[in-house]
Amino acid sequence: MAREQFGICAEPNLHGSYLLFNALDDRNAFIRAAVSRLPTLFDNYAEQFSEANLIGVVAIGANYWDEFYPQARPLQLRPFPAMDSDDRVAPSTSFDIYVEIRSDRADVNHIVSSKVCQLLGDSVELMEQTQAFRFLDGRDLTGFVDGTENPQGIHRREVALVTPEQDELFTGGSYLHIQRYQHNLVLWNSITEREQEDVYGRTKVDNIEYASEDKALTAHTKRTSLKDEHGKSIEILRQSMPYGDIKRKGLMFVSYCHSPEPFETMLNSMINGDESGNVDHLLKYTQAETGAAFFAPSLNFLAELEKES
Repeated sequence: MAREQFGICAEPNLHGSYLLFNALDDRNAFIRAAVSRLPTLFDNYAEQFSEANLIGVVAIGANYWDEFYPQARPLQLRPFPAMDSDDRVAPSTSFDIYVEIRSDRADVNHIVSSKVCQLLGDSVELMEQTQAFRFLDGRDLTGFVDGTENPQGIHRREVALVTPEQDELFTGGSYLHIQRYQHNLVLWNSITEREQEDVYGRTKVDNIEYASEDKALTAHTKRTSLKDEHGKSIEILRQSMPYGDIKRKGLMFVSYCHSPEPFETMLNSMINGDESGNVDHLLKYTQAETGAAFFAPSLNFLAELEKES
C-alpha cells in the first residue's frame, strides 16, 4: 500500500513555511534526485527536534510534471484554472516545485527551509517564500475560524488521497492547489461584526454556522459548502495558514484532494457564482495574488525516484 506524505493529512501546526521554486534549464535529473531525498531530510530533522512536530510536503507543478517525470502523469493533473469576473480574480502563477514545512517552532522551520534550499542548490530559483503562523484558536486574520468544514479523523485521508481505483500508479498522492490571498483589513474592519458574519454565513466569536435558510446566497459558506448531483458534500482538506506583518496581511490557502474537481468547483462558485449571479462577497475584502496546481506524490513514488537517480 502506498504511503502518503505525512504532512498532507497532519493536524495543524503553529508555524508554516511555504517555498515555491522554478526549475532551471537542463537540471531535471539533479532535481529528481534532490526531491527524492526530501522525505529523509524531513524525517531527520523531525527526529532531531521531536518536540517541534515537524512535517513536510513536496509537490510538483502541473506545468512542470512532464519534464520532471516524462514516463507517466497523474491522470487528472492539469494547470490551475485561472478565473476572472468583474473585480474577482483568481490568477494562475507558474511554479514548478512546492515545499511546505510546518512545525511548532519557527526556528526549526527556518533551519529546514535553509537545508531544502541547499539540497536543491543552483538547479532551481526560489520564486517566493511565505512565513505563516497559527492565529489564536485557528482563525484567519479576519477574526473567523478557518477550515471549519475540514474533514476529521480517517475521513481526511478519504478526501485528500488518491485511491488505487482512481489512479493505481499514483495511489497515495494528492492534488494540491494554493492561493496566496492578501486581505484589505481596513475595509473589512470598517463594517460591523454582524455584517462580517453575514458575509461568512456564521458567527464570529463562537463560530456557529447560520441555518441554511438564514444565509445570503452570497455568503462565503453558501458559495463553498456545495453538494454534487447525488446530494453528497463536495470536500477538500485545507491546510491554510495566515501570514503577514503590520503592512501586509492575508491567508496562504492550501488544499489537498483526491481530485482537482472539488477545488475547481468551489473556486468557480466563488468567482463566477450560480446561475442567478450570486458570487462570494468575501472577495470584496480579499484578493488572490497567486494560484498554482501541483501533485504531491506518495513516499513510495519518491523512494523509486531515488533508486532511479
